[in-house]
Amino acid sequence: MLEVRGLNKKFGQVHAVNNLNFEIHKGEVFGFLGPNGAGKSTTMRIITCFIPPTSGSVRVDGLDTSAHDLAVRRKIGYLPESTPLYSDMTVREYLAFVGRVRNLRGGKLKSRMDEMFSVCALTKMANRQIGKLSKGYRQRVGLAQAMIHDPDLLILDEPMSGLDPNQIIEIRRLIKKMGVEKTVIYCSHILSEVSATCDRILIIKDGGIVATGTPDELTEGHKSGSRYTLRVKGDGQSVEAGLNSVGGVSGVSIDDARDGWHSVQVRTDTKEDIGESLFRHIVEKGWSLSELRRDQTSLEEVFTQLTRSGQ
Repeated sequence: MLEVRGLNKKFGQVHAVNNLNFEIHKGEVFGFLGPNGAGKSTTMRIITCFIPPTSGSVRVDGLDTSAHDLAVRRKIGYLPESTPLYSDMTVREYLAFVGRVRNLRGGKLKSRMDEMFSVCALTKMANRQIGKLSKGYRQRVGLAQAMIHDPDLLILDEPMSGLDPNQIIEIRRLIKKMGVEKTVIYCSHILSEVSATCDRILIIKDGGIVATGTPDELTEGHKSGSRYTLRVKGDGQSVEAGLNSVGGVSGVSIDDARDGWHSVQVRTDTKEDIGESLFRHIVEKGWSLSELRRDQTSLEEVFTQLTRSGQ
């Protein structure tokens, strides 16, 4: 559905996008991540035909964005980070305006507006002036305008901004539902949402790709060790010293006891699971154990490792 080849964009001496190459297939929710200034917004603007590339190509459903920009725009729905809304219009007026711009008329326009009111939970706000809506509802209006023409490619830049937890769950379900039949590019700094929503993720830094893969592939592939959380009852100093002696353990942090129980964090320098060794050592020492779990590396940790300044 989307093919990016050798994409570069320079602004004077600044190389904002540096030889990007990637593909996104139909029926895929694709996370596009990077720190501020990494080149995400510039890439999105090239894909959506706002600006041309310095070199390289972008094809949407086989159409080159430089040669067929109008046809490409018809296939794309775009929610930028700062949603462009007309605050003096009502929600109904605004969606009707956007629909007409998207060449929707008559019954088709009404049908799509009704669907957007439903899926974005805007029915009660249909006749409310946009300027008087909360940030969360304005974000929903932005989503509705991006989807009203039923685009093949939907690009969402920080779509969860301003939404409450219940709204985030609703929009996450909507994005995953759309991703079954369409292509969705999802840019966000809420990495837990990206991990929960996206089929595949690409991370960029300084305009270039530093990692790509499924959420599981990224977290598994960048483990330098493991962490374990334990709850142990015993003498604190003995517990700390004893766990430090287990093979593969690189460090132990232990909290003050509460009712005799210590909360313990164990770090390892190996990818091997040493949970059984920890358990056996605790049993041999006669300590009580109420919790032992291996903590997974989070996408936040992987992102930090890959995009930290100076790396």
